[in-house]
Amino acid sequence: MRAVDLIRKKRDGGELSPQEIAFLVDGIANGNVKEYQWSAMLMAIVWRGMSDSETASLCDSMMKSGEIVDLSMIPGPKVDKHSTGGIGDKTSLILAPIAAAAGVLVPMVSGRGLGHTGGTLDKLESIPGFNVNLDLNQYRDVLARCGMVLIGQTPQIAPADKFLYSMRDATATVESIPLIASSIMSKKLAEGIDGLVLDVKTGHGAFMPVEENARKLATTMIDIAKKLGKKCIALLTNMEQPLGRMAGNSLEIYECIEVLKGRGVADLTDLSIELAAEMIVMAGISNTIVDARKVARQTIDNGTALERFRQVIAAQGGDPAVCDDPLGVLPMSRKQIPVTATADGWISSMKARDIGQSIMLLGAGRENVASRIDPGVGSEFLKKVGDPVEAGETIAVLHVNDETRLQQALELFQSAIEISREPGVQPLSVILDRLT
Repeated sequence: MRAVDLIRKKRDGGELSPQEIAFLVDGIANGNVKEYQWSAMLMAIVWRGMSDSETASLCDSMMKSGEIVDLSMIPGPKVDKHSTGGIGDKTSLILAPIAAAAGVLVPMVSGRGLGHTGGTLDKLESIPGFNVNLDLNQYRDVLARCGMVLIGQTPQIAPADKFLYSMRDATATVESIPLIASSIMSKKLAEGIDGLVLDVKTGHGAFMPVEENARKLATTMIDIAKKLGKKCIALLTNMEQPLGRMAGNSLEIYECIEVLKGRGVADLTDLSIELAAEMIVMAGISNTIVDARKVARQTIDNGTALERFRQVIAAQGGDPAVCDDPLGVLPMSRKQIPVTATADGWISSMKARDIGQSIMLLGAGRENVASRIDPGVGSEFLKKVGDPVEAGETIAVLHVNDETRLQQALELFQSAIEISREPGVQPLSVILDRLT
């Protein structure tokens, strides 16, 4: 078997067998397939696509390129959640303690933010001392003690994905649904889980802004999971405007704690409850989604979800006092700059991508992998789509330290807010569909 023959086969529209795909993926580690050959193969995949069978085989081979974590020594159902990301998307840090408090084991391997979207690891690291770089033994230990664990990808988990991810970024082959789906699922299915709940976002601030493409990505990931013997469902959710009231790393941790104390805003709370409820049903703890929602809300009402969050923070080296006094523990900005309405009317649009890019200019996100994040900066939203406003009224607040690009950020943020003078602007729905 030769890589050049397989490149030619895919270039000409042929379907690769599981054995051929395994040869290509194994060639990353053993040197039988060179970088330039994988570069050509990736472009052929973008050009020709992949069948469902090929996509599942690619995911399976990438997953098997490293260690598939064995969690069998920890009794109980293991379910994780993955989101395709967006502005203010902090649900992982809310639903994980909710699901854990309900009896689900949540082994969560997360990522960092790049560009206008935030990353779960960056948010966690705004908690003083919090360590996301646990080895697999520590990963198992924290999961067994706390019912949940929150780490980054280790060198043992799907190393072929790490190689191909960097290759795709450098060869303009990122925008391929089979490659995106196999990348996400190879890491998630290597965690040792029994099931996975997906939050696939669409809209202005989403990685997949076109709904048709977001649906295709969701169904592709569900198909992969089922072919590999795992339970999986997806919620298609709206990222036309930021989720919740806060965007920025420390600010989002603060908002997560507010939700876990029962003081969260409706869109963020409801989506977190719904995703957690899906995990609770998937784990077999509740038989219906209605009962699972009640269980999830009870963990907030009785304080057990917040206590789980406190436990995992302490277990991973963070300061658990953040759960009692987040504003006193978390790094915060020195200045708060109001963004005001330019006219009377109703908020008709909050372009999430532009808002994300504006707070990235303040230092809340990465423009490239070497960018340094300022955990204390970001934005607070006092109004959402459908809310009435008056000219000069504060509709958002920018939290700022470095003012070098403040004016640019302020102008971009202001241009992202559209105001209609006509009544009847409706609030946006968060959950658009449920896919199985």
